[in-house]
Amino acid sequence: MLEITPDLLLQAYRIGVFPMGERRDDPKLYWLDPRLRAVLPLDHFHVPKRLARTVRSETFEVSADTSFREVMRACAAPRPGHPESWINEPIIDLYGQLFDRGHAHSIECRHHGKLVGGLYGVSLGGAFFGESMFSRETDASKVALVFLMQRLRERGFVALDAQILNSHTESLGAVNVPRALFLKLLAAAKERETALN
Repeated sequence: MLEITPDLLLQAYRIGVFPMGERRDDPKLYWLDPRLRAVLPLDHFHVPKRLARTVRSETFEVSADTSFREVMRACAAPRPGHPESWINEPIIDLYGQLFDRGHAHSIECRHHGKLVGGLYGVSLGGAFFGESMFSRETDASKVALVFLMQRLRERGFVALDAQILNSHTESLGAVNVPRALFLKLLAAAKERETALN
């Protein structure tokens, strides 16, 4: 079996493929290339009124790239209704290396100095690939996403790949697009020169 290195991982993202683990304690990885891809259009991102109030209240201190591996481990941790995770140690190691190279990023939300929510993902050209998010307080992960979306727009990104549609991302405006259309979006996004920092 071919070893997945950070370089191979970036090549996979360039063609629209990404890895997952089966379980937290299983070291094996497999590749996904979904027939439908969930995309959050940057110009149609829906922020519900209640969430907008939470953002304006500045309940959470929001930062970027200050606790990448801690955010990953929090995303992998068991939570009510989700005892398992696809984020295993090889995933944490690989994406940690991408972070060290400037290709992976995290958004952190803290309340009174304590990490209570956040997300992480991979940037490539004008595309951001959202990997996972977590929340230990109501709306913390959503506030992180609002912050990310604003930063992506400001820096000229064109797409946020949410990978697989779920009720959470759908409520924020994510839509499924066929693989062929996603690859066209990705091709255009890869050519842009952007930086999330």
